[in-house]
Amino acid sequence: MKILVAGAGGFIGGHLARSVLDAGHAVRCVDRKPLQEWYQVHGEAENVVADLTEIGACMAACEGVAECYQLAADMGGIGFIENNKALCMLSVLITTHMLMAAKKHGVQRFFYSSSACVYRADKQDSADVAPLREEDAYPAMPEDGYGWEKLFSERMCRHFREDFGVPARVARYHNVYGPMGAWDDGREKAPAAICRKVAQAKRTGVHEIEIWGDGTQTRSFMYIDDCLEGTLAIARSEIVDPINLGSSELVTINQLVDIAEEIAGVKLKRRYLLDRPKGVNGRNSDNRLIVEKLGWEPSIRLKAGLERTYSWIYDQYVEKYG
Repeated sequence: MKILVAGAGGFIGGHLARSVLDAGHAVRCVDRKPLQEWYQVHGEAENVVADLTEIGACMAACEGVAECYQLAADMGGIGFIENNKALCMLSVLITTHMLMAAKKHGVQRFFYSSSACVYRADKQDSADVAPLREEDAYPAMPEDGYGWEKLFSERMCRHFREDFGVPARVARYHNVYGPMGAWDDGREKAPAAICRKVAQAKRTGVHEIEIWGDGTQTRSFMYIDDCLEGTLAIARSEIVDPINLGSSELVTINQLVDIAEEIAGVKLKRRYLLDRPKGVNGRNSDNRLIVEKLGWEPSIRLKAGLERTYSWIYDQYVEKYG
């Protein structure tokens, strides 16, 4: 069957396109960035440069496809989303128009990538956070900007399913990381940023690292391979309500740095930048529902995934900076 990956020039989208191509499907990859800026370009795919905020582009993208994976969004790490709230909110145009196009063309499955940023802020005040359950998104108090856009788009998926029969599925991603993504452009997330800083320290011999916040904030991080497996399982399941897709292996940012240092074989002096964006104090994924419904949850441990990520980012750093 033909599968549409919207946002295929991005980190997760590029990996997802590779995965479904390897499974033998025809794939239409769409992103608004020029091809040379895509993280991965797959020659055997139909690669389309188009602005999916425009409804005409969405209509063309959805024509003739059986499944649509709507990953397209203007987003990045905490520094980007805290300083670009309007840009993040405008991504609602993409999902709205993609749902309209999916309805018109009778797409058999529509997957939307939401985010753990939809969860109530008062559930994430402490570093010693209780894992977030799906019902913790309401009453609504999501992260400003990006989180509101994701929560609204979740509701759009629900109502297009209920009112128009669009078979929408929604996963709430928790901090996806891995190779072949942003690492040095201002949109990178914590694992990539930490790997880059450690690689820089190792290459330059300046054994110091800057950490945003005091390093005690906690997170769980899901490796890209787990994300792909979970995405495809959820998209093709009968789970109609939003569901967590994330690791439950909770670590502090300081522990994340510890792991990266161990992988690189260095020990760095830490400088804490308390005035930089650091996000919520704690966030973790409660995976009981995905285990109950699918008998599955992410399994790749953080150290194993970070070893692969660091190796790739180290090579990228050497290629760019020497």
